[in-house]
Amino acid sequence: MNRLMKAFYGMFLVLSLNTYVMAEGVLRDSVGARSMGRGGTDIAFADNGVILLDNPAGMVNIEGQGMADIGFDFLFTDLRCWDPDNTGVNGWDNPLPLPYLSLIRKSADERWAFGLGVFASSGMAADFDMAGPAPFLGTQHYKTLGGLGKILPGVSYALTDRLSIGGTFGLALSHIEMEGPYFLQSSGPFQGTPLKLSMYNTGVSPTWSAGLQYRFSDKTTIGLSYQSETFVNLEGNSRFEVPLLGTSDYDSHMRMIWPQTAGIGIRHEICPCRIISADVIWTGWWNAFNKFDLYFDNPSNPVFEAVIGPGLAEQFPLGWRDSISLRLGYEKHLDDYGIIRLGYVYHRNPIPNETLTPYIPTTLVHAFSAGYGWMMKKSWEIDFAYQFAFGPDNNVAQSDFIGGDFDNSVYQVQAHWFSVSLMKKF
Repeated sequence: MNRLMKAFYGMFLVLSLNTYVMAEGVLRDSVGARSMGRGGTDIAFADNGVILLDNPAGMVNIEGQGMADIGFDFLFTDLRCWDPDNTGVNGWDNPLPLPYLSLIRKSADERWAFGLGVFASSGMAADFDMAGPAPFLGTQHYKTLGGLGKILPGVSYALTDRLSIGGTFGLALSHIEMEGPYFLQSSGPFQGTPLKLSMYNTGVSPTWSAGLQYRFSDKTTIGLSYQSETFVNLEGNSRFEVPLLGTSDYDSHMRMIWPQTAGIGIRHEICPCRIISADVIWTGWWNAFNKFDLYFDNPSNPVFEAVIGPGLAEQFPLGWRDSISLRLGYEKHLDDYGIIRLGYVYHRNPIPNETLTPYIPTTLVHAFSAGYGWMMKKSWEIDFAYQFAFGPDNNVAQSDFIGGDFDNSVYQVQAHWFSVSLMKKF
């Protein structure tokens, strides 16, 4: 791994390690306390540094000449799984802070704005100790850890006093880990072969976004935003443990697509002290998470090369469906420079029950949030937020995965988010 890859991998670990369960599939509903408190609405706003991620067109509309915004989001999860061999197994939860950092600066004529931010925008993970399928007797470890971290330079320009546009072009680092019992799914003579798989892959790719904001009046602003699909070729290493054959290390290659999103948002001042907001966001899961393409080659054990061959192609089935997320927010400004925020999020679970597994049990549907912020002293602001996310129990009758390990299983997922953000305006 070269120095550039090591630098990005270190950034990713800081941002995304143990990002156990997200909300919209594996995408986060919100980053930062200000957006989280008002239900993730941010597309039509220009009051925080996360707009660089959510809608860069808003950068030129911030108050003053610039801002620095830093925050930490903390995630606590409650994952449970039932199947014929396991009764209500709890997933492990080892929460860590997920930081972000954003810096925005406007030109002297206030027609241009430039920004640089680092965000952990997507992630998936789970960690269960459960009784495994035959021939793997006893307690087995099922673990997945993956995520997408972004470094985003961005620019925004005010075309008129009412209309602004903006975009980002940066780098995305993706990392995927998977450990546990697995049955080969691809067609061919080795379909259904049981093995214990350990896989660690990392890749870097370009990513971009674009957006606009239009102020209909002093009270009403709308925004449009688009985030590109992120195509990543991940490289790494894996290990197969196959009954009767033994153990072999492989070079592993994975092609993965993080989904594109398109959203529209509105911000409206009912009066100078009360603001309502709404965002509607489409996520293109079908093209991105239809399947994961994997390829394993250069086995270290000559027995594997003699029996299986020098390379093995594999597909991890997903079949996720596109989804639309509705986010609603409310803010009330208090006389003492404080702000109360409330929010609600709804998004359909994109995962079909037939491909639901303990490796990616991200089935949250509803989220309620609340937040509070205030100005500590001139130009310094601090915000806090809490979000509770949940969804119905999901029942798998017959899984699309060969091997029967996930048949007749039930999954229950809840998540608690805590967030704090600190902002300095220039």
